[in-house]
Amino acid sequence: MKMKLGRPVRDLARVAKRRNLSALIGLLGAHAISQTGNVVTAFAVPFYVLGTGGSGTEVGLAAFFATAPIIIGGGFGGVFLDRVDRRRAAIVADLISGGAVLAIPLLALSVGLPFWGLLALVFLAGLLDTPGQTARRVMLPELSARAEVPLERSVGFLDGSERLAKLVGASLAGLLVAVLGPVAALFVNVVTFAISGTLTWLLVPSLEGEARGGARADSGVGADGAGVRRFPDAPGAQARPRASYWAELGQGLKFIVQDPLLRLIVALVMVTNLFDAARASSLMPLYADTHLGGAGALGLLVAVMAGCALVGNVLFGLVAHRLPRRVTFGICFLVAGGPSFLVFALHMPFSILLGVTALSGLASGALNPILGAVQLERVPDHMRGRVFGLTGAGAWAGVPMGALLGGVAADLVGISVAFGAIGVLYLVVTTSPFFGGSWRLMERGG
Repeated sequence: MKMKLGRPVRDLARVAKRRNLSALIGLLGAHAISQTGNVVTAFAVPFYVLGTGGSGTEVGLAAFFATAPIIIGGGFGGVFLDRVDRRRAAIVADLISGGAVLAIPLLALSVGLPFWGLLALVFLAGLLDTPGQTARRVMLPELSARAEVPLERSVGFLDGSERLAKLVGASLAGLLVAVLGPVAALFVNVVTFAISGTLTWLLVPSLEGEARGGARADSGVGADGAGVRRFPDAPGAQARPRASYWAELGQGLKFIVQDPLLRLIVALVMVTNLFDAARASSLMPLYADTHLGGAGALGLLVAVMAGCALVGNVLFGLVAHRLPRRVTFGICFLVAGGPSFLVFALHMPFSILLGVTALSGLASGALNPILGAVQLERVPDHMRGRVFGLTGAGAWAGVPMGALLGGVAADLVGISVAFGAIGVLYLVVTTSPFFGGSWRLMERGG
């Protein structure tokens, strides 16, 4: 008799677990596909500018307009993610971003696309892209808990999906730009946005109201087994009227300013992202165009970087729970940053460029999972939209300027000098985690 009663319960539990796991996989898949399209656009736009006779400064300017909306959309859109259904926000962001990208090749192939029009469209395409990505990220703890997947592992999976997107997107973009041209390549991004939105709509459930007010993440593993410790709502929490938009934005900013570790993370990542943007958005396309024969070689370099980062991400995921976070983070950041600049400054053979790029990718595989787990542990669920949006905006604050300065520096002092100067600065700033202080709070329970 017990077996007859217990079997249906067990069957329902298995079905529910499969459904929850499918939702988590759907979220990760949508994120990976959307990011793949972004990589294609990141390749296509600078080569479109160069193909129309643009200079290094114009390449940097296009990259500036492509990355500036990340700061605006991330910083000001996060509050809305704490107010609306995050699943719906991710779908709408994909649709609007895809429509803006679609306008670029349509105009270029019909009435023509002036440079200012390109700048306007890449700006619009990126404005909601970051809120869409943030919406998927802040849904991760709840979906991980439902699927009984440890939080640190699911964060690693999310970062791994981004690495995979770069691997596939870079290879695809290099081929498309070299064979069909940058304009045709942009149609691929439109398709990826449509697929991403469809996957989210079909597989990811709405989490509206389930963890918005009282659940928060804490260091350590709670009863849900996914690294998220649940706390009951405070008495009367649901009855309190919602604060104004600006008040909630201020609360998110205050939370970051008062958290000593989040302050350090935002500052370090902001500076290194500035350096990375100068390399990826301006210096690398210019170097590939003048020294490596075009988009094909650049696609191979980016694919090697992404592929090795994916391998590093997987290897790190296997041993992450046994490693100290701060020392691992510091060592990997040192290896991932400066050397990958200096080999280009020295005009090393292409085989050396590939080797150092591969090593850099392996080391970088541990960085984002550590940062993602730390932030999810320290930020309450009901504030994750605005806090993640603001930390993302702060971390990306240097990206538009870095992209622009990379192009300007290449025109003023040359590509090699620009690579060398940035590489040395990169090595200096990435030593900071070794000095301790608030960086010690990275450790579990910190």
